Amino acid sequence: MPRIESVKTASVIVPGSVANLGGGFDTLGVAVQLYLRVRIVDVRDDGGSRLTVVESTPPVRGRNAVERSFEALVRRTGKRAPSVSVEVASDIPMAAGLGSSAAATVAGLRVFEQVVGRQGDRVLLGAATEMEGHADNAAPALFGGLTSVVQIDGEDPRAVRWSWPDEVRLIVATPSIGLATAKARAALPTVVPRGDAIFNLQRALLLVHALQNGEWGELREAVKDRWHQDARASMVPMLGEVLALDDPAVLGAFLSGAGPSVAVLAREDVERVERMLAAMYERAGVEATVRTLKAHQGVGIEEVVGRAV
Repeated sequence: MPRIESVKTASVIVPGSVANLGGGFDTLGVAVQLYLRVRIVDVRDDGGSRLTVVESTPPVRGRNAVERSFEALVRRTGKRAPSVSVEVASDIPMAAGLGSSAAATVAGLRVFEQVVGRQGDRVLLGAATEMEGHADNAAPALFGGLTSVVQIDGEDPRAVRWSWPDEVRLIVATPSIGLATAKARAALPTVVPRGDAIFNLQRALLLVHALQNGEWGELREAVKDRWHQDARASMVPMLGEVLALDDPAVLGAFLSGAGPSVAVLAREDVERVERMLAAMYERAGVEATVRTLKAHQGVGIEEVVGRAV
């Protein structure tokens, strides 16, 4: 079968993400500078409409989400696609609340674009949401920066985008234990009291306002939550201790996605906050990796021709 040389060595790069951001459950997310990279190693114009992961670091059990999302977009668009072979390498820890699944899903969609052509934003977000079940990680993985998602009955979801302030860092502690999103979601109540719903709506709006206007003193209150964090606390080591941090450099703290990662916001003394967070986990005997992350701004796709990522 003939090869398509122009995209044979293209690479797709997709960021990880921190979702919910306290009160913005299933709505808010920010892309962060942890990346999943997919290198296209072979493209055959045979109409096979299939992607195969020939190498994955770290290895993934079963079919890779990169493969499944590529084929989901084939079905959704009805477009003929070639057979594609790729290599995958990811810095995003799995089952950690940092958007590893969404990044892999988005990567498959971006590979489809590389070999078939650009698709509309709503088409991509709709396909990712169908795969993930919710769009809060998929939107920042697709578009970068700070996003919220809007779902209208009968339509694909759409994303609303803002810039995340460059000076605000996310210091993220990731315990060595994983936590499957399905398990974390199963712990949530099926009904939210009206007062708690109002509480979270107020704070989600306050968070977006504070980030866009540099009102850093509002962030501690803006990332508070009454919907999901308490229900997941028993599955997340050190969540209560981190949420209770009282330090002048800490602007706010919240559960990262479904956990077990926990995130702290800071603009000043960032290295000290990172050391403080690492020491808390060490004293508690909880093995964890602490990272200071910048937001990833802009679309998380890159084409590199003639060399590996």
